[in-house]
Amino acid sequence: MPAPDNILSRLITRLDTLFGRGLVLSMGAVVAIGLTISLGVFIFFNSAAPSSLTISSGPEGSSFSRNAEKYKKILAREGVTLKILPSEGSTENLKRLSDPKGAVDVGFVLGGEVTGTNVDHLMSLGSINYQPLMIFYQGEARQLLSEFKGARLDIGAEGSGTRHLALALLKANGVEAKGESSFIEVDSKDLVTALQEKTIDAIFVMGDSTSSDVLRKLLRTPDVRLFDVSQADAYTRRISYLSKLVLPRGSLDFGRNIPQEDVRLIGPTVELVARDSLHPALSDLLLEAAREVHSGPGLFRKRGEFPAPLEHEFRLSPDATRYYASGKTFLYRTFPFWVASLIARGLAVLVPIALLLIPGIKIAPVIYRWRIETRIHRWYKALLDLEREAHMSSNPNRRSELLQRLAEIEASVNRIVVPASFGDLFYGLRGHVNFVRGSLTGEPAAVAQADQDIRTPDA
Repeated sequence: MPAPDNILSRLITRLDTLFGRGLVLSMGAVVAIGLTISLGVFIFFNSAAPSSLTISSGPEGSSFSRNAEKYKKILAREGVTLKILPSEGSTENLKRLSDPKGAVDVGFVLGGEVTGTNVDHLMSLGSINYQPLMIFYQGEARQLLSEFKGARLDIGAEGSGTRHLALALLKANGVEAKGESSFIEVDSKDLVTALQEKTIDAIFVMGDSTSSDVLRKLLRTPDVRLFDVSQADAYTRRISYLSKLVLPRGSLDFGRNIPQEDVRLIGPTVELVARDSLHPALSDLLLEAAREVHSGPGLFRKRGEFPAPLEHEFRLSPDATRYYASGKTFLYRTFPFWVASLIARGLAVLVPIALLLIPGIKIAPVIYRWRIETRIHRWYKALLDLEREAHMSSNPNRRSELLQRLAEIEASVNRIVVPASFGDLFYGLRGHVNFVRGSLTGEPAAVAQADQDIRTPDA
């Protein structure tokens, strides 16, 4: 078995052969190559678009839940798995997204939810729909929200956007649970019955937390009124995240003329909110899904109105801004998702490495030449010192010592290994050694020959 010293010696010799002489330079080259490869591997595996993400939706049957299911089917076509995490609605979605330890990547959030929440690491992919607030009640028509003071109200479950908005609007009208009014939470399946049996006086509902079946039943139940927000314009002026919406006469049922007149409503927009760590490719896929689901016409939106780059409490994602301006990136527009992801990962590796290697390739010859020249030029100092000492002393014995030192210098010079392209420097150094020898021995012919040797490489 070879001795460790022999193995180390052979390794150093091999490194010298590959990278040039000098252990420090050789080891430096090995470390640089190793770091470059490690960087490439790290970037390759960390730049991949995830094949799954999690969305916080809403209660079963709500518009949020139904939209999440549609997104899931669309993303599945591209090989991406969307995990749906049910919630009580918008407020709980925002709470999950704002939790740094949470496992949620994206969620549906209503405008006006941000108060008191740190959203620095969240961003909006755009608004995807209007979400009208509907207030159902029985009895005589009411003109103002303040007329519900003292009533028993169901304003939605904790964690829902309905409850958050209802509390804000009621407070603005002087209606609070601390006074005569009482807030009662009823199971969504029993809302119509509770209203008909007059165990509650009014119901506040939105699609984020109430199923479409319950909404349809409330809209078609006789003697149940939908509150007409006569001050809708004023609300939208005072509360920036609200929009005025109109439910046209007969739009729900032409034959039965439901509703029997235009009903003014107010409501926020729904935003698709994500963490700022969302991969650009997944951002594009989500916006493609949003366009497929929400771009059609509806009761409260025009065709092509959504998704839209409307910025409210959340900053608009740079990737979303780019998407709205030019669509998907070239790779994901041209190739299937998995192919585009693979190409993107390859580019993510090659570009940084190229940025490192190109300057390195340019500077490497300069450093290499400097290394060779340094190995040669350092002997000139020894020659100059030796020649200076010779001029300062006329002692024959001293001259013998200087000649011996010169012989040692010459032996060291002859052991220098340089590429042929640096031969002029090497032979110039040998000529100068002979020139100094001629000066020490006082032989004019030797000096002349040495001078000729020095000049020959430059001729």
